[in-house]
Amino acid sequence: MTQGPLTTEAGAPVADNQNSETAGPGGPVLVQDQALLEKLAHFNRERIPERVVHARGAGAYGTFTLTRDVSRWTRAKFLSEVGKQTETFLRFSTVAGNLGSADAARDPRGWALKFYTEEGNYDLVGNNTPVFFIRDAIKFPDFIHTQKRDPYTGSQEADNVWDFWGLSPESTHQVTWLFGDRGIPASYRHMDGFGSHTFQWNNEAGEVFWVKYHFKTDQGIKNLTAEEAVRLSGVDPDSHQRDLRESIERGEFPSWTVQVQIMPAAEAATYRFNPFDLTKVWPHADYPPIEIGRLELNRNPENVFAEVEQSIFSPAHFVPGIGPSPDKMLQGRLFAYGDAHRYRVGINADHLPVNRPHATEARTHSRDGHLYDGRHKGAKNYEPNSFGGPVQTGRPLWEPVPVTGGTGNHVTPLHPEDDDFVQAGNLYRLMSEDEKVRLIDNLAGFISQVSRDDIAERAVGNFRQADEDFGKRLEAAVQALRGR
Repeated sequence: MTQGPLTTEAGAPVADNQNSETAGPGGPVLVQDQALLEKLAHFNRERIPERVVHARGAGAYGTFTLTRDVSRWTRAKFLSEVGKQTETFLRFSTVAGNLGSADAARDPRGWALKFYTEEGNYDLVGNNTPVFFIRDAIKFPDFIHTQKRDPYTGSQEADNVWDFWGLSPESTHQVTWLFGDRGIPASYRHMDGFGSHTFQWNNEAGEVFWVKYHFKTDQGIKNLTAEEAVRLSGVDPDSHQRDLRESIERGEFPSWTVQVQIMPAAEAATYRFNPFDLTKVWPHADYPPIEIGRLELNRNPENVFAEVEQSIFSPAHFVPGIGPSPDKMLQGRLFAYGDAHRYRVGINADHLPVNRPHATEARTHSRDGHLYDGRHKGAKNYEPNSFGGPVQTGRPLWEPVPVTGGTGNHVTPLHPEDDDFVQAGNLYRLMSEDEKVRLIDNLAGFISQVSRDDIAERAVGNFRQADEDFGKRLEAAVQALRGR
């Protein structure tokens, strides 16, 4: 960086940065010391509201390289040619903790990946889990309220957590996953990532496919036990962030093999599970993952606040050839994420370097507001106009989805093998005996903190419906800890 005189925000040189301007050597500070007032005012505003969820995070830049021709399924240009590379930015995070919480928490990890494509930014905003606790976004604020601090006690309460999960049996699959061995990754590098939702791909011919994304870590899966996580959280609460930064500084660039599951649109209606239910996976035997590329992280941010905290991601940021599905959680997130960023960072958050398109230029008629950088100069701010302004293309990014029936608050349709417990039971039965023991211990340790018997019994009952052995062993463990 070029050395030169220290200046104010307006560029005027600062004469003295050690002593405030006063009325005489021992007098009061003068209001005319604008360098002092500017410095204090800026300091008071150096923090923006933290994210309500995913507040605690770390990020890095990298590249996505396409290794398979997928043009038969999508017309997205960044997926059009084997060997093509696209710049990316990936933000990892925990979900429930605040900005100052520890990295090594038992919590899903956010996986927010931005592709800086030549057709605009494409954001794939998922988790390190292939499923989630709920299937409808209308329940999301209630769910998060149970995970955050109680408004009366100021602490996370086991009663709130297990009351909600027990009354929301669709959470059983994700809770089984969360309290298993993969519930606390050893680092961000040693975990998989998932788009989690089902998305639409469409090709040049207008054919539609449903797709799920998988990012398989090339470093291998590594996890922490509950005891290891408690110890690490006290010794180094920044463990995951530090590990990511230092690995890239050493030139040990973390990478992931990128896979997709693809379902022809016509098969969705008769598939044995609802393919748009976020609490369910598509078994690999039904739709085997197809390797399509490699993601590598190879550059650290230069400023965590500017590039990690002010980074914004929205599932609504699609590019031609990719679009949403009828997944009710995804549909809610299409609005909620953009709205959160407009409130938290500002209406022009997309103008910041980490958020703006890198491989193309944004051309809109939006003007003014917080953070506006004057990029449009004298251009007209309406459309249509007769002054050479940007115009619509007439071709939607994704293909239409047929719908039938009347408007209303509808229950998610059931498919032949849909229920809230079958996949949780399948997951439990896949575990080794040692994995089952740790799962039972982790769950029982938390459920035993519940103050009311009916809440604890209902929570255990959901796991019993997933698998009889699961429920029987969990009930015994909880009773032993509760002294019953």
